[in-house]
Order: sequence, then structure tokens, then C-alpha cells
Amino acid sequence: MTQTQLCALWLGCTGWILTAVALGLVQWRVWVVKDHKAISSGVAWVGLWRACFNSHTQVSPGFVVTHCSYISLLEASTPPEIVAGQVLMLLSVLVGLLANSSGVYALRNVHFGLQKNLPTCFFIPGAMFLSASGLSLLPLTWNLSSVVTNQTIGFPPAFKMPQAPHSQHVGCGITMGMAGTVLMIVSGIMFCRYGSPIPSLRDGSVGKDNPCFDEIS
Repeated sequence: MTQTQLCALWLGCTGWILTAVALGLVQWRVWVVKDHKAISSGVAWVGLWRACFNSHTQVSPGFVVTHCSYISLLEASTPPEIVAGQVLMLLSVLVGLLANSSGVYALRNVHFGLQKNLPTCFFIPGAMFLSASGLSLLPLTWNLSSVVTNQTIGFPPAFKMPQAPHSQHVGCGITMGMAGTVLMIVSGIMFCRYGSPIPSLRDGSVGKDNPCFDEIS
């Protein structure tokens, strides 16, 4: 077990956690709203699953409540970038979980001398981390582009949201997701550089060593 693979696993695990947290955050898009009765705070947040804002008008005077509406995957008004985010970010979290599990298992086998074929052993979690980062990168950049170009969303009346914000900017959800994606990319590259199967092709040992997770009796 080397420090490089431990560092790669730590980076991948941290990136996966950030991606999972970003998936649940509502602050993907921060809408600045003016002259809207329901949104008395002047700020609304649009995430992958909910649209929320603080309001004084939804409850008794003097109290503040956070009003949230669920964004359905099947709703006709849901923009394609949010639909892609709901599906691909969730898949990214699941693939990242498998990548972390395979990385821990590979390091455990190497540490206890249970694995001969080290290149393949570390290539698998590396490929999984790169796949997870690719799944999250698409919706993150798509939603980022929608914010930069000030795209609007036609929310149903029940959301009590305006059809267009006065302005909008990137929230911490996209920022955290991007950070997690970069960490998983770095982790995947570190694993794959050590775990490239090319050396096995050169010395003709392909098929002679045990598979990645085979244990030596």
C-alpha cells in the first residue's frame, strides 16, 4: 500500500461526499427578486429538487417561514438541465460509492498481500471515479451555463415563484459540486496512472495473474 493510493482514495472520498451534499442543496441558483409579494426577503433559491424562499406573508405577521415546493422530474415545466441533474447527479453518487468501496477493498487486499495484479487492482476504482465525475460534470456545467445566461423557469402558480428573476448568480450547490467533481477527477487519474494495464500487455502476463479481487489462499 503506497501513500499515493491512500491520497487518491482520500481525495475521491472527499469529492464523493461533496457531490452527495451538493445533490441535496437547494442553493444551486440564487434568484434576486424585486417587487414580489410572496418573496418578501427578495431572494429565492432553486435547486435540483426544490425551489425555496423566505416569506413573511405565508404566516402570521412578525414570523418568517421558508416556503419550499418540490420540483418533479415528470413536470412539464421542469427545465431539461434540472431533469439531467436529478438523474445524473444521483447516478454519480451511486458510482462514486462503488468507486470508494472498490478502492478500499483493493488497498486492503494489497496491504495484506492478497493481490498480485496491482495494475488492474487500482485501475478499477480509478475508472469508476472518472465515470462518477463525468456523470456529475454534465449537469453542473449545464446549470452553470443557465445561470450565466440568466435562463428563466416557468414554475407553476403553486410555487409562488416569479417567471423570471431580476438577476441570478451561482449558489453554493454548484460550487460544491464542481469542487467534488474536480477531486474525483484527480483521484481517478492518480489511480489509473498507477493502475494502467499497459505493463501487463508488454510482459505478456495478461491472464496469468489473478483477477483484481482474487485472494491468494
